[in-house]
Amino acid sequence: MERFREAILEGAPAEEIAAIPIPETYRAAFVKKDETEMFAGLASKEKDPRKSIHVDQVPVPELAPNECYVAVMASAINFNTVWTSIFEPLPTFGFLERLGSESIWGKRHDLPYHVVGSDASGVVVRAGSAVRNWKPGDRVVIHCNYVDDQDPSAHDDSMLANNQRIWGFESNFGGLADLTLVKANQLMAKPEHLSWEEAACNALCNSTSYRMLVSPNGARMKQGDVVLVWGATGGLGGYAVQYVLNGGGIPVGVVSNASKAKLLEALGCEAVIDRAEKGYRFWADEHTQDPSEWRRLGQDIRALVGEDPDIVFEHPGRQTMGASVFVAKRGGTVITCAATSGYMVEYDNRHLWMKLKSIRSSHFANYKEAWDANRLIRLGRIQPILSAVYPLEQTGEAATQLHLNLHEGKIGVLCLAPEEHLGISDPELRDKVGEDRITTFRRLGA
Repeated sequence: MERFREAILEGAPAEEIAAIPIPETYRAAFVKKDETEMFAGLASKEKDPRKSIHVDQVPVPELAPNECYVAVMASAINFNTVWTSIFEPLPTFGFLERLGSESIWGKRHDLPYHVVGSDASGVVVRAGSAVRNWKPGDRVVIHCNYVDDQDPSAHDDSMLANNQRIWGFESNFGGLADLTLVKANQLMAKPEHLSWEEAACNALCNSTSYRMLVSPNGARMKQGDVVLVWGATGGLGGYAVQYVLNGGGIPVGVVSNASKAKLLEALGCEAVIDRAEKGYRFWADEHTQDPSEWRRLGQDIRALVGEDPDIVFEHPGRQTMGASVFVAKRGGTVITCAATSGYMVEYDNRHLWMKLKSIRSSHFANYKEAWDANRLIRLGRIQPILSAVYPLEQTGEAATQLHLNLHEGKIGVLCLAPEEHLGISDPELRDKVGEDRITTFRRLGA
């Protein structure tokens, strides 16, 4: 892999990159099947990704005709890497076993180790015999929708496919590595005004936020809509706020402290709710929610923007869903994905049915949505929300930062890239967009 690193850093031509032999092994971050019980009996926050994530050499898997090898320059941490590392809500090796039972090529994924990671930027170094649109030397980012195009259920909206998976979470050979194996329909062109680590942090969360708010498959946000965004400086919320502003909406961003409020204001969000300042207690105890706190939140939103939210961008889950359903306006929409505070949610159904509100689910994005979301990054219309960068050897520490909510935005990981700020090949666009805008989260959110 060192030869690939040198060639990429030197800007070697495609034919030179294609001539470099694929090694037998590569460096990767992974969890082990025989360690899935290592945290038994511990509370979730007591489980330590630094103990379960290993970084070492693993064998290079065989390349299928519709796949590419990508030399990974940088990657990023997502909640699914945290879930894999703490084996919650269940170990991901069951996903790999099911994939392994589907085909000969699927069998490669059923291994006693799981290489994690669902974001990456890098360079194509080999393309399978059936790949048409990508070739060695192409600079790419990778989206994580891993879908079988032979399944008819995948050909309307691939997120509805019977066997839709998330790469690096429900499949093996993820992006937190020096090399990865991906389907050709996971590749997108790298935003050339961004560094490797800036480009690597976007695809999962940016595409997810795009589908939730902009796509016809989501909440169908329109100009003037008031959108309540929970965790508005987090991995999803930081993109959501930008989409609301770009689309002529009015974001109301909820954050957990004053420093996050300042970061949100730097994004251009004028209506900010600091939960620490307000001291909301949506749950009176472990089993009972407090509707008076829902009402107080609704009053605070109306004091800021004069009306209830048309859309609630919901992803914390259990902690906030009751409040989300309550504060959405009559006929409004709660668009939900993930459940980082717990997936067994509760809400008062009277406020849903009697006021004709809707709860709509969303999960990542199909290829077209991911492509369109990446196009906006490439045009400089949406900015990366990278706040910190770690080397691959410290993937466990990076995942711990996310697990304990000690970060803002996205956490990047350098793989083959030896340092930050490399890979920028369109400095003119970078100057036009503005260094301060591109690095807002790095400057203010670290």
